[in-house]
Amino acid sequence: MKKRLPIENVERPWEHPKSKTEDPHAIDLVKRIMSSPSYRLAEEDPDFLKSYEARGNRLELDYLKPELIMKKFGIEHTIVVFGSARIREHKTAMSRLKEIQKKVDKNPHDKKLLEEMYIAERMVEKSLYYDDARMFGRYVGRSGKGPEDSRIILMTGGGPGIMEAANRGSYDVKARSIGLNIKLPHEQYPNPYITPELCFQFHYFAIRKLHFFLRSKALVLYPGGFGTLDEFFEILTLVQTGKTRPIPIVMVGRSYWNKLIDFDFLREEGVIAPEDMEIFKIVDNAADAWDHIIEWHKSYNVPLFKRGESLGKD
Repeated sequence: MKKRLPIENVERPWEHPKSKTEDPHAIDLVKRIMSSPSYRLAEEDPDFLKSYEARGNRLELDYLKPELIMKKFGIEHTIVVFGSARIREHKTAMSRLKEIQKKVDKNPHDKKLLEEMYIAERMVEKSLYYDDARMFGRYVGRSGKGPEDSRIILMTGGGPGIMEAANRGSYDVKARSIGLNIKLPHEQYPNPYITPELCFQFHYFAIRKLHFFLRSKALVLYPGGFGTLDEFFEILTLVQTGKTRPIPIVMVGRSYWNKLIDFDFLREEGVIAPEDMEIFKIVDNAADAWDHIIEWHKSYNVPLFKRGESLGKD
């Protein structure tokens, strides 16, 4: 008896287009159909995926991919650090200042150059925050049961400056850290100290914000500009209105923040309540910020660490 062919070897009538012998135009007609955008699989159709109508799906995917990866790594809680992308380490800031100084020496009355030199001088002064944010990253990296313990992990916006410094601190102690980068019209590179498997790129700021706050057990803000203030006031509003649970919000750099925002004025004018002043705390350095975060969680009876685990300052 003749054996039947395995099912995978059976030739099916739909596996080949209509032959030229049946219709000389058939092949060209089929190619035309198959090259039409409508024939693409939805998941392989970039025009469809980028359409206005598919925005909801893109929002979901923007959220889902990092969510699944963080679950895979066992990430339960994050400590988020924000700060200016323009604040660099001391040697870089000094190099920039010297470069401008040479130009000023040649054109001592150039107003634009003088303004640039003033800013460069200020950046040299603010470079101390780079070192401090790096130290804070070490505190977070040393916490828990060790470098491989990702239950509590540092998270930043993934860029240079203060974000780089914080990721670098965790990198110094061989701990993992997260970077949430954002796709911008101009190229933005992630800083080199993020754990590669935990560096994400988002299309939507809203979804990126969601991941900043979803697992956060503390928010630490170093001197920064629009982006830092955006995230700061976002979380202040969420906590003030009860839309999210309270967490310790710590601002590092007393002289900077007191000059930038007059919170007492807001309270005196009645546009915020006296108790709103308790939502955040201003401190001088990383050590004070870390101590406040630990004590805050103890006071609310939700300690960050179990007895016997490191508090990060070993």
